[in-house]
Amino acid sequence: MAEAPTQEGAPIRASRFFADAEVTLRDGVGVRGQLSELSSRGCYIDTLEPIPVRTKLRLCICDGMSTCELHGKVLYMHSGGGFGIFGMGVLFEEMSAEQHSTIDAWLRVLAGRAGKDLGKTSFSQCSHISG
Repeated sequence: MAEAPTQEGAPIRASRFFADAEVTLRDGVGVRGQLSELSSRGCYIDTLEPIPVRTKLRLCICDGMSTCELHGKVLYMHSGGGFGIFGMGVLFEEMSAEQHSTIDAWLRVLAGRAGKDLGKTSFSQCSHISG
């Protein structure tokens, strides 16, 4: 499992998987992204457009059966080495019990697949983000 740095410097354990996501910046601009890691406190997203560190955003993650919309903040960004892809670590902001439950359920499914081909995990893209 990967470890991502937190604001406090202690690592967060993250599970690898791939899911389409929609990111909406606070000014309403939408950016398509690909999630590649998920933890109970944040995720790692790849996009074609850089989102600056400390940018607040709304994130929609869908698995085909449930959808979770979360507010978060970009903690760090990596350039794709000239390939036009930017990776960002996103820390989830305050979450409701329902949001925690959805993320925890996804993490339990992923934990059950540890060591198996996670590339086959089927997470589908969100149809919209309500504003």
